[in-house]
Amino acid sequence: MINNTDIKQVFLNKRMLICIFTGFSSGLPLYILIGLLPAWLRSEGVDLKAIGLFALIQLPFTWKFLWAPLFDRYIPPLGRRRGWLFISQIALLSSIPAFGALHPGLDLWTIAYLACVVAFFSASQDVVLDAYRRELLLDNELGLGNAIHVNAYKIASLIPGSLSLILADHLPWKSVFFITALFMLLGIVMTLFVSEPELKNGAPKTLRAAVVEPFQEFIGRNGLKSAGLVLAFIFFYKLGDSMATALATPFYLDMGFSKTEIGLIAKNAGLWPSVIGGLLGGVWMIRLGINRALWLFGLVQMVAILGFAWLAIVGHSLLWLAIAISVEALGVGLGTAAFVAFIAHTTHPLYTATQFALFTSLAAVPRTFANAATGYLVEWFGWVSFFLFCFVVAVPGMLLLLKVAPWNALQKSENA
Repeated sequence: MINNTDIKQVFLNKRMLICIFTGFSSGLPLYILIGLLPAWLRSEGVDLKAIGLFALIQLPFTWKFLWAPLFDRYIPPLGRRRGWLFISQIALLSSIPAFGALHPGLDLWTIAYLACVVAFFSASQDVVLDAYRRELLLDNELGLGNAIHVNAYKIASLIPGSLSLILADHLPWKSVFFITALFMLLGIVMTLFVSEPELKNGAPKTLRAAVVEPFQEFIGRNGLKSAGLVLAFIFFYKLGDSMATALATPFYLDMGFSKTEIGLIAKNAGLWPSVIGGLLGGVWMIRLGINRALWLFGLVQMVAILGFAWLAIVGHSLLWLAIAISVEALGVGLGTAAFVAFIAHTTHPLYTATQFALFTSLAAVPRTFANAATGYLVEWFGWVSFFLFCFVVAVPGMLLLLKVAPWNALQKSENA
């Protein structure tokens, strides 16, 4: 049984502080793509179907496991993790401001190509950040460390989803994208000052070993059937939530909320419930274990989708906007913290980058392919029925918990 002193020691260490920076640096470019970019396009008159199809620009998050072995095999000057982090972060800092030089009415395809470039470097950064965090944290710190990472990830959404939207009411979009990109400097500073994780067993000797051995180890450790169930769970667990939030900003705009209202209320209403829920979730995971957290937090995450359906019925109401966003943030914050901890626990330390990338790529599939259809689904169903549909889609992921994370099963990290 873990006591309060142990929990305090887990909270108050340098590794938890680093997780704040990894989360912020990871979340910023993604929320630019899924939050700020749709808001920009919608405000410039681009239709919902085209905005929905823009989800396909996130294909690099789905296929990042293909080049992840390169990050395990090759070691740049700053080290295997810090070197690749620095390269990807500099590329993001350079490419994000380029959006401001384009016009949605004239350069839509160019914007799509640029967004793919940003997504590629963002996905590459995620591969290395996930591997670095897994190698940094002790097994009994995975729950809390990943909860802090997810919270910082959420906090990063306030830059493109709140500050940038407010700035867009007062500044040209060129300045908005430039200012937003400057926040990548926080991640670059982290990369320069943290230490490189100890490489206990050395990097893979060949590129073939870096590609093949992670898959052989995962299947050999779990068996083919169990490995398939784990992969199916990773695919389905966040599917309903991902679809429900894919067009969140256009949804708010269609409900009659101004960009400033969205920036001040919709985004900030989700901050504190997300932070509190994530931190509580991390502490609860220390006591509950990852399996039970997946059950409890997943139920909250699933029910939170119904808040959007209710907001679609109520319409323009600042109170219900704040309530719906707060409940959603709490549920998703809890569910994501447990989910990321589960993925981290499933990886093997020898093949962190490749296996973590494979699992998170599967989790990104719904955000890419299913979300690309959300614009069409809204056109067919309307907002209320769309959110009810997303609620039903969340059911299979919960049912798979019976096999991959039984309520009474014990895990190594729970006894650490």
